[in-house]
Amino acid sequence: MREYYTITELTREFDVSTRTLRFYEDEGLVAPVRRGRTRLFRPSDRHLIRQILRGKRLGFAIAEIREIIQMYKEPPGEVGQLKLMIKRIEEKRDSLRQKRRDLEETLAELDQAEESCVERLVELGVST
Repeated sequence: MREYYTITELTREFDVSTRTLRFYEDEGLVAPVRRGRTRLFRPSDRHLIRQILRGKRLGFAIAEIREIIQMYKEPPGEVGQLKLMIKRIEEKRDSLRQKRRDLEETLAELDQAEESCVERLVELGVST
């Protein structure tokens, strides 16, 4: 395993910008070693970046990701982190299900509105 990764290597590996990695650093999610102006990321930082990006793909906010990461570093540790993660996943799943219901309702309303417009055009003798 390598001792350090450069910011350029990680931006290529994860297909993110240097600005993204600097943002994660500013947010305290990763803490690369500084050698002058050069940032050197440890394997643990690389792992955290992978987890942060996974959390973002799942729809978690930075604050939620930070909370999960922090829990791993402090008591109750990994068990607490895993339980929190399960809770956050359930919340995210519920939110997505509600959005799906809202979308289905909106689509049904649009279908009804379109049907009403077509019916009125027929009444007016206009072909569609």
